[in-house]
Amino acid sequence: MSEIATIQHNTDASPTEDLLAKCRSECLTHTIEAFKRAQLADEIELEKIRQRYEAGREDGTPIDLIELLARIKGTEEEHMGVEVSRISHEVTTVLSPAPPLIPFAGKLMAPSSFYEAYTQLHELARELMAPVIFAEDTDAIGTGALNPVAAHIMGGQILSAVNRRFAIRPFVTVVRLDYESWTFLCRKHFGL
Repeated sequence: MSEIATIQHNTDASPTEDLLAKCRSECLTHTIEAFKRAQLADEIELEKIRQRYEAGREDGTPIDLIELLARIKGTEEEHMGVEVSRISHEVTTVLSPAPPLIPFAGKLMAPSSFYEAYTQLHELARELMAPVIFAEDTDAIGTGALNPVAAHIMGGQILSAVNRRFAIRPFVTVVRLDYESWTFLCRKHFGL
């Protein structure tokens, strides 16, 4: 049985920090560690992931690490949904807490007013490819991603931002998305 990794992130980060760079780096580090613990990639594949992730980020294009691993392993497009689901599931086996998979997220309305109120979180959601899937005022907010590590990071940043602005701790739901819902939501929310 594999050792469980607990996702930890700094929710007290200063708003002046380069939040996007910090979260991208955190996502890369924790996801690579999860890939190692779940024995999903060897060192050569992990180095390719690091290089492609950084190269993709330099041109401003967000990249999901789970989809990137599937592509590096040579997964063909018609099998991409099945393979990223398998990888995502394996990653959750080494995370605590493990976000549940919800297949209906693509049917939820985009939280436009939340994104307008928190433009920095919208940018971060785009970078992590972890869309906000619902926002009931500031009391209950949900986010999800293909990569459970990205979803956890986004959830922590939502909690921190709302807490800084309103001095309340919202109920933040973190989930995994299936490939089809995730691609749909990334197109809908971020124009990708």
